Amino acid sequence: MEISGIISAIIIGIIIGVLGRLVVPGRQHIGVLLTIVVGIVAALIGAAIASGLGVADTKGVDWIEWLIQIGLAAVGIAALDRSRVRR
Repeated sequence: MEISGIISAIIIGIIIGVLGRLVVPGRQHIGVLLTIVVGIVAALIGAAIASGLGVADTKGVDWIEWLIQIGLAAVGIAALDRSRVRR
């Protein structure tokens, strides 16, 4: 992976993490760095799922891929938040 790919993955991860955090209701008890990590992981897994479903490369904006990634980020953030609250 090239530097530009890593930088774009981080930027997309930040966006996906923030959008996923906005979807989860209430206040989350996780930090910004964990939000970014969850966003990056959700972006990578979501891209793989969208590719497997055949919706990753469409004409224009890949809305379905974005929705999958944001949904995965929301699930990841909610799961981390629940695990942090129980401690």
